[in-house]
Amino acid sequence: MEAIASTSRGPGRAGANAGICCMLAGILVLSLSDASVKVLDGRYPALQILFLRALIALPLVTALALALGGRPALRTRQPGLHALRGFLNVIGACAFYRGLAELPLAEITAIAYAAPVFVVLLSAAVYKERLDAWRMLAVALGFAGVLVIVRPASGAFQAASLYPLFTAMTYAAMMVSAKRITPSHSFAALMFYSVLPQVLFSALPQPWIWQPVAGADWLVMFAIGIFSSAGISLISQAFRLAPASVVAPFDYSGLLWATFFGWLVWGELPDGVSYAGATLIVAAGLIGAWRKKR
Repeated sequence: MEAIASTSRGPGRAGANAGICCMLAGILVLSLSDASVKVLDGRYPALQILFLRALIALPLVTALALALGGRPALRTRQPGLHALRGFLNVIGACAFYRGLAELPLAEITAIAYAAPVFVVLLSAAVYKERLDAWRMLAVALGFAGVLVIVRPASGAFQAASLYPLFTAMTYAAMMVSAKRITPSHSFAALMFYSVLPQVLFSALPQPWIWQPVAGADWLVMFAIGIFSSAGISLISQAFRLAPASVVAPFDYSGLLWATFFGWLVWGELPDGVSYAGATLIVAAGLIGAWRKKR
């Protein structure tokens, strides 16, 4: 999400408040999308859920792009870059959906929030960004938080914990690659080219993996598509209205929603160790946001 920060402006207190509201609303809606996927309880392949999610979202973002910028908004000189980011999105989302079928909602969400740690490391490797003491501290805290939640050396370890960790890495790669997108791309174009590759890549294996969708599950599929589209749109708008350092910390409200929905629907509550790990991951992200503001 922080990749969209390059389009943000500095409109003052009103813009900052509007950006925070958009971020909070977007995270809530995305949390509803994740909870909807978990409701399906692994009855469908992750790629099928992703395909239907993107297929439902594509007409919405296409209409938005045409309404805001007309046909020129759909043109790009970087199809290869968009294809790469779309592929990363597909494999990362599939891993997350696989994890949702096997892990508590709050736990998988907390592990996926380690993405900023990988953003720092990839930015240093690819763009030679300097790793000062504060960023190194953030990386250390983030990895410590993941290890505390996953507990690889204990009997509580679950191999499914690797799914959200992989999602965090692919998401970080998407964020780092976004720096190569030319500034001429509009908000609508970014939305369109985030969804179109998802449809294309996830459509390829459907003849071999497709499972008939039960009547009631179609409502859940549509909810996933609508919630995910609305959530990404609101979060994108948040970064356009306010600086990343202002709105990014509110991204972690997703942990609260994941815990709430997990408790409300499935009776899941993280143990004290998971809370401690999540706290370390949040601290790492907040340090990163603070350094960005500095």
